Amino acid sequence: MSEDIETKEGTASLDVQEIMALLPHRYPFLMIDRVEDIVLNESAIGIKNVTINEPFFQGHFPERAVMPGVLIVEAMAQTAAALVMHTLGADAYGKPVYFMTVDDARFRKPVVPGDVLKIHVERVHNRRNVWKFSGQVKVDGTLVANATYSAMIVGY
Repeated sequence: MSEDIETKEGTASLDVQEIMALLPHRYPFLMIDRVEDIVLNESAIGIKNVTINEPFFQGHFPERAVMPGVLIVEAMAQTAAALVMHTLGADAYGKPVYFMTVDDARFRKPVVPGDVLKIHVERVHNRRNVWKFSGQVKVDGTLVANATYSAMIVGY
């Protein structure tokens, strides 16, 4: 982690290199570019810049590019995982985080190239290595997707 990261609640942010130090995901499956407004153990905002160069747009759909909903949920999960790993510290870095549940997922508006996703995640609760979050994804302040989900940190 870089030494210049602010660690006060609500001011910490992570760039893509710092996210990759926390999570095992890599291109083309790393779904977040930055994490901002981190409140340790509570909430964060992930940023995903959606571009036409995303490999999934080749087949989803060639004549009208739309980001798959499951990848939007994955972006929510990765944002939450980065928050958890950042909260837990160096002992947790790089540990796999596996989905356990996804509930009440709603996709309200298509996400297309040029959109900037702001992925708001908030911890609902956690017990040992299992964490539950609610997530909302917004584009230009408009809600495009939301879900509640839980995941387990393996080996922690």
